[in-house]
Amino acid sequence: MGSATDFARVSGLAALGFAFLIVAGNVVLVPAGLPRTGSGIEEVDAFFRAHADLVGLGSAFTPAAWILATVFGAGAVRVLWRSERDRGEAWALFGFAGLLLQNAVFAGVIAIRLALASTAADGTGANPGLWALHDALFTLNGTFLALALVGLSVGGLRAGLIRPWHGRWGLVAAALLFGSAVLTTLVIDHTGPLGLLGLVGWLMWVVWIVVYGVVLTRAHRPWDRRAAGQWQHPSAG
Repeated sequence: MGSATDFARVSGLAALGFAFLIVAGNVVLVPAGLPRTGSGIEEVDAFFRAHADLVGLGSAFTPAAWILATVFGAGAVRVLWRSERDRGEAWALFGFAGLLLQNAVFAGVIAIRLALASTAADGTGANPGLWALHDALFTLNGTFLALALVGLSVGGLRAGLIRPWHGRWGLVAAALLFGSAVLTTLVIDHTGPLGLLGLVGWLMWVVWIVVYGVVLTRAHRPWDRRAAGQWQHPSAG
């Protein structure tokens, strides 16, 4: 049981590390002028010509981030599984699937950015079709973030692992990200307020995963606390 608790704490630290890395990647690129979804190809071309090395630096954070996201998801499933198995549910697995899918989709986003940076360094202009694909994948990825948020929020609430406000926060973030994904065609064809749906949802996602990580790092032998297999929040004991 000690090893299970240790893994819960490791997964919580992984969540915090994941949040730090994805924010750090944006801190590197956004102030430099990373084009927003729907930006014109002239702006895209100018950015990748001027900041090819910076794109490589920002992208260097992402492989570690994907590993940490996977460890976080596995740890959350481990913590919630007994409670869900007793109820015949699988919300945690639903959320874990969302984490894995967002890793895969965002790998495509990063690969396109690196391809644009590489061709820019060779003097080739940005490809409009490639950038449109980047924007489409970036926006549609909100679907998989929403899966992660819904699955792990509902699973955490049902097991008593997370606070009600935290679960509601996750569900609101999921609604914003899913709404942005549904409106992908409009989002990628026009710069404007619709892009704020995904941005606000993403910022809420970062806060949500940080809080989830803190909860997991405070785990204290949850399976000893309730015979029924449900979690008692650390602050309640």
